[in-house]
Amino acid sequence: MSDIRGGGAQDEVARDEVDAVDPVDPDVEKPGWRRHTALFLSGQTVSLFGSMLVQYAVMWYLTLTTKDGTVMALSTVFGFLPQAIVSIFGGVWADRHHRKWLIMGADAAIAVATLTLAILMLQGTNDLWLIYAALAVRSTGAGIQTPAVAALLPQIVPTAKLLRINGINQTIQAGMMLLAPAVAAALYASFPIETIFFVDVATAVVGIGLLALVPVGRVVRTGDGEEGAGYFADLTEGVRYVMGHRFVRWLLGLWAIVMVLAAAPSFLTPLMVARSFGEEPWKLMALEIAFSVGMMAAGGAVATWGEKVPRLTLIVASSVAFGALSIALGLSPTIWIFFLFMFLVGATVPAFTTPSMTALQETVPPERQGRVFGFVGIVMAVSMPLGMVVFGPLANVVSVQTVLVLAGVASLAATGLALMLPAGRRALVAARETEGGTAPVREEVPPRVGS
Repeated sequence: MSDIRGGGAQDEVARDEVDAVDPVDPDVEKPGWRRHTALFLSGQTVSLFGSMLVQYAVMWYLTLTTKDGTVMALSTVFGFLPQAIVSIFGGVWADRHHRKWLIMGADAAIAVATLTLAILMLQGTNDLWLIYAALAVRSTGAGIQTPAVAALLPQIVPTAKLLRINGINQTIQAGMMLLAPAVAAALYASFPIETIFFVDVATAVVGIGLLALVPVGRVVRTGDGEEGAGYFADLTEGVRYVMGHRFVRWLLGLWAIVMVLAAAPSFLTPLMVARSFGEEPWKLMALEIAFSVGMMAAGGAVATWGEKVPRLTLIVASSVAFGALSIALGLSPTIWIFFLFMFLVGATVPAFTTPSMTALQETVPPERQGRVFGFVGIVMAVSMPLGMVVFGPLANVVSVQTVLVLAGVASLAATGLALMLPAGRRALVAARETEGGTAPVREEVPPRVGS
């Protein structure tokens, strides 16, 4: 397995070296990892908070100033599509370059774009294309940043602690989902939108500064070719690895199923509340709170007790739960039962994503993790809009309740098929053979053609 060292001259190695140990050995303790992890997560949390403030502020600004559904649709396209496209390249960059500097550079580019938009709007330029351009830059930055962040975490966290740290991170994100809308609403009501943009720039600077204090080296690539391999050779190698690794391929397919058939329809739940239970603002707020509290509670539970449950058990059980809860949401007779099921949906999110991310971090060699998480980013960025393209218009033809029930049934059927297919059975067997599904799934990938 690869050593993790600072690239370049010897003095850089001494200054920026992380222990040159097997990164998937669960018994290895990395010196200073608690401090480094705290700094890393703190920086990411501060940066995420600023990003979420901008996300809500832009959504409200466009809604209130245009009241145009086409504008909202375009904002979604500019906010998601660049990330999906760039993730293809971002994963390769995360494996070819220093992940720490990629994250810092993406954060800096996003901050510059946001600052530029704020200055232009202060000068009276409010053209929609400027907002779309800023959204596209922010989405592009996310496409670079997301695989690098996911691949960097195993470099500083011992493998045995990954599930706990991922659970803590999921809990923090859920907490931000509770806090950010309230802070954004207070700022938006009291100050011009440019103020929120400046807050985001400040949080980006803090996030970059905290990450700069974390010593992280480049991953020395020894498992998939030479350091001087071409970019497209790296990309091809990443595709070949994903397609040739049964467990990784199966897990990404299951992730796509969950995102398209379970996560996407859940975005219609506010519409169901408004149509079936009333349009009072407190009901929509309660819906978001129920989801976020469920997510935060489950994230903490996974961080505390998740190691006692095999990864695969959590992944499969939560996949089934998504489909069952979608049906339950559609059949809810009262708003309070609806809120209860929404709480459970929130709780299911970390029960699926945390062990899934951890399983990939444990299974995939460090020199390939950037590309694999790049494909995860593509799945996440494409599946959600794809699902909404189908379920959104369908909700204008039939009731939201019907859409949720149909999506839940389809999700259960697709999950069952994924478990019964030969590829699924082989992946399950491979996972069960590794200490009950809690250890990395080793698998040899066929050699390069012509090698």
